[in-house]
Amino acid sequence: MRGVDPDRLLYSLMFPAIIMPMTGWMFSVSLPIIRDDLGIAPDVAAWIATAFTLTFMMMMPVYGRISEGLGKRRLLLWGIAIFVVGALLATFSTNLAMLIIGRAVQGFGVAGLLPLSLALITEVFPPEKRGKAMGLFSTSGPFTGVVGPIAAGFIVAAWGWRASFVPALIVALAGLVVVGLLIPSSIKKVNFSFLSHFDWLGVGLLAATLTGLLFYFSSRPITGVEPLRDWRLGGLTLLLLVAFVRHERRHPDPFIRLDILNNKSLLVGSACASLRMLGMSGGLGFVMPLYLHDIVGLPPEHIGFYLMANPGAMIIFVLIGGRLSDRFGSRVLTMTGFVIFATMMLVFSQLPQAVPAWLLILCLFGFGIGAGLMLAALHRAALNDVPEADLGT
Repeated sequence: MRGVDPDRLLYSLMFPAIIMPMTGWMFSVSLPIIRDDLGIAPDVAAWIATAFTLTFMMMMPVYGRISEGLGKRRLLLWGIAIFVVGALLATFSTNLAMLIIGRAVQGFGVAGLLPLSLALITEVFPPEKRGKAMGLFSTSGPFTGVVGPIAAGFIVAAWGWRASFVPALIVALAGLVVVGLLIPSSIKKVNFSFLSHFDWLGVGLLAATLTGLLFYFSSRPITGVEPLRDWRLGGLTLLLLVAFVRHERRHPDPFIRLDILNNKSLLVGSACASLRMLGMSGGLGFVMPLYLHDIVGLPPEHIGFYLMANPGAMIIFVLIGGRLSDRFGSRVLTMTGFVIFATMMLVFSQLPQAVPAWLLILCLFGFGIGAGLMLAALHRAALNDVPEADLGT
């Protein structure tokens, strides 16, 4: 993208960067109230989160690949617009099915925001400045995490859980305006013929594989079998994975270029990022709010105050991690953050029913230190050695 002011692009991308963490934090605080209001069991409530995760996982690589023909800015705008539709469905949902559909549409739209934004940053900033840029970009999520949980607590207490979807909706509408006005398009003419040759079968096989994997992890509401013990779902998922890999190896222009997995830094960085996301969304985003509500007995507004300790630490340490990764490389920062992150997850798994408030907040703060150190370093490590043609992938 020639002639683009890097700083203007970076600050413009803060708007789409805020959407996902704001949605996540708002949903986390309101989750216990949603469960109680709809009268559903925790494993059923998990599917409200899973619907978002499923479409998010399916669509994230799709956005990256089709951006080669349609353009990153254009897809960024489309993703935000789709998210707006999902947020409206969730806000005005009258039953569980409508809420799950709304969350699925939200995940469909928001899936491309992070990879497309990171790809744009990587295109514009030189390698020696990417760590700092990604560190600054990555602070938008933790900053939202400080404000989001507190705001969510008071919003839910005052107007109910449906109102918790409104702030992200407002940010998304603002993002449409800012991105549309301030970020120029790198592709003037859309290559729609690209879509006719696109590897849609590969997309379908990957989507089926991810669906099977999530069903295997959350099998009780589907098959009545304990999670991770339904061999039918496990076997089906494995077969789908094999079919996907065989198809991608034979396709002349595969959906996922499997040779990029030979890039060690990308492979390790992606694995660490996946584990980090699993801990953030599953542990902190789903289990912790239920623990604070059901075991500790906190109301929504107090849950928000506790949860803000995590992003508060991330704001500080994501900047430190970004700057240090430029100077010392990403490996040391990533491993240090990962050890802290994993240690805090182990501590969370052993929390008793009666735990002092200061200790719980300290653990959440430590969790944020580990996540923050990893975030910018992981982004830098995963993208620095990837060819420009594969940045979206």
